[in-house]
Amino acid sequence: MATLVLTVIGDDRAGLVSALAEVIAAHGGNWEASQMAELAGKFAGIVTVSVDDAGADGLTAALAPLDGLLDVSAHRAGTLPGAEPAGREIHLDLVGDDRPGIVQEISAVLARHQVNVVRLTTETAEAPMSGGRLFRAWATLVAPDGLDLDAVQADLERVANELMVELQLGREADRPTP
Repeated sequence: MATLVLTVIGDDRAGLVSALAEVIAAHGGNWEASQMAELAGKFAGIVTVSVDDAGADGLTAALAPLDGLLDVSAHRAGTLPGAEPAGREIHLDLVGDDRPGIVQEISAVLARHQVNVVRLTTETAEAPMSGGRLFRAWATLVAPDGLDLDAVQADLERVANELMVELQLGREADRPTP
């Protein structure tokens, strides 16, 4: 079985998911996981599809005619389906006044400590009191076993103070259950 990771982007309109799903199903593919959203008038996403090894090239070729409706790139998965990075899962929540460089500064700290970003969601929104824009980020991270999380938190807090953002770093066990 082959696992394909598809990236898709196109002008947002009704029927895009249906068009993509139709091609996947017609070629024996199984839509396993996806993350999709409208962003600045574009519909963008990523989809994981499993398909018989013999059908992978045919599915990939069949996606090309969607160009114009959706630009689709297909990539064979580099690891076994469902494989996750080893280590401890931690979560990062951040909010502050929007400005360029927030993601770069925070991700540089994580990279220095070999912390893997496995999921990142960001958004900007109107700040209720100041009239400016707020930047929010939520991330799921995997820290290597044995990593000094207090040192990571100290580095992140130093950068957060420079950026004037609020940041919380929590281990899975620290998070309250709903």
